[in-house]
Amino acid sequence: MKCQYTFDMHLVFAMMNGRVSAVLNRSLYRNFRANSIDISPEQWTVLLYLWEKDGVTQQELCNATYKDKPSMTRLINNMEHRNLVRRDSNKKDRRVNLIHLTELGKGLEVRMRIITSRTLKEALKNISTEDLNTCQMVLRKVFDNCMEESK
Repeated sequence: MKCQYTFDMHLVFAMMNGRVSAVLNRSLYRNFRANSIDISPEQWTVLLYLWEKDGVTQQELCNATYKDKPSMTRLINNMEHRNLVRRDSNKKDRRVNLIHLTELGKGLEVRMRIITSRTLKEALKNISTEDLNTCQMVLRKVFDNCMEESK
């Protein structure tokens, strides 16, 4: 059976091996550093989630960021060491820790949102709103299709 689609294999390869993500992450990290914020894009994703919903389990963070437990543990340990987050025992289940933002972690939100907005604006320049909406719709469908297959 012949494939009905024509693919730009270089673009597919770049997406599949994470090159698009890697380039965007490098830009984000460079822009954080240029603004004297020593936070990695991975740490930023955790902060972003906690800014929206503080006091979640480590498992919820794993699910939200698609990271495995050992990677998330290392990430949280590092962020805790840097006083960005803290672990508190869950009063209902002492085996579970809830991850909370510290004042330092909360205080970075406005600056980091401005930097990420500028970074995304730069990455998306010369892309029409229509093309961007189409791209988001297509990527959502690809994501949903892959998630269905993994069930």
